[in-house]
Amino acid sequence: MAARRRLSMTFWIFLAPVLIAFMMVIIIPFFIGVFYSFTDWNATARTGGALQFVGLKNFTDSFSDPAFIHASIMTVIYTVINVFVINVLAVALALVVTSSLRLRNLYRVGFFIPYLIGGLILGYLWQFIFNNAIPAVGGFLPGFGFLADPNNLVLSRVGSSIAALVIVGTWQYVGYIMMIYVAAIEAVPESLYEAARIDGASQWQGFRLIMVPMIAQAFTITMFLTLVNSFKQFDVNYALTAGGPATMFMDKSIFGTELLALNIYRTAFVSNNLAAGQARAVVFFVVLVIITVIQVRINKSKEIEL
Repeated sequence: MAARRRLSMTFWIFLAPVLIAFMMVIIIPFFIGVFYSFTDWNATARTGGALQFVGLKNFTDSFSDPAFIHASIMTVIYTVINVFVINVLAVALALVVTSSLRLRNLYRVGFFIPYLIGGLILGYLWQFIFNNAIPAVGGFLPGFGFLADPNNLVLSRVGSSIAALVIVGTWQYVGYIMMIYVAAIEAVPESLYEAARIDGASQWQGFRLIMVPMIAQAFTITMFLTLVNSFKQFDVNYALTAGGPATMFMDKSIFGTELLALNIYRTAFVSNNLAAGQARAVVFFVVLVIITVIQVRINKSKEIEL
């Protein structure tokens, strides 16, 4: 009993610094932020003293703000497209680099490297590609001169700008998701495929009836990661489009490709309305938790069915 007590005490002693740091950096600031979302907190100097409690005003103002509504819609659209594209390409790449292809390990490294590059750097790099490299190449290629037209730049329209965000987000993240699928695929026993081939199953049947059920847990993990990452997208959005170009929504001129994280940042630190930005962050957190819980439960149920 004494040895077990000493072991338990040692465990908590080593765990205490991590718990304290987690409380100080995550838990306490979170609840302080929730409190501030019900006040008139801002970045200007105060002459009247303490904060004023305003109730749900910051939340109701947010839901009546066209910029916040549009950013929410664009975030959902971007997330749906991004999650689908990343996972489809990641599975395809995982199948390629787990085959008998020569230099497959080199390809794994090459596909993974973009994940190691910061989102801000990627955003500015691809901004140069879309605004300068593609028009320059289009000017040299017969029949592609329209790409050199300033009015046809990828980042000059809302629709193509969202597509550009998806391209850059996929290019950055697909290698990381691919590695998760690679680990899952390589864990599937080869004997299952051999038995399927003996029974006359085709490659497609082996993929659909053996591989997919066996890597179902990987789908749960990758769907969660891509969903959360897409919803929280900020750095690429800021560097690549900065929320532009402008568009009209609910009779108001707003940023056409501004996603929720960038909208929260602008509300808090550009408009100096910290309380409203915090209220939007709280809404963002609640929505993200609900969506991810639903997604994980759905994927877990699919695992049982498979």
